Amino acid sequence: MDDSTLRRIEADPNYQKLVSERKSFGWTLAITILILYYGYIAIVAFAPDLIATKVAGDITIGIIMGVALILLSILLTGIYVMRANGEYDDLTNAIVNAAKIGGKK
Repeated sequence: MDDSTLRRIEADPNYQKLVSERKSFGWTLAITILILYYGYIAIVAFAPDLIATKVAGDITIGIIMGVALILLSILLTGIYVMRANGEYDDLTNAIVNAAKIGGKK
């Protein structure tokens, strides 16, 4: 790919939108997960009695929270993948098509 094609792609509004939205959404999800994971660890460290409270048999609040945290992580990953396969792929295709058309001129 030559420099003029790269400059044309970087100037494309679809490319700028794709980079901006993907970065913003990715950081939002990453920060959300980090807060949840560190929050869980903070509860383990600072409120061990709360986390050790038995709910049924040997099942504790800590186990339930841990499983919920894992399931939430999977859910957020699925949300990102759905958005990437929908909106981000559409923007990528528009960028590629514009680059192909621009390269033929």
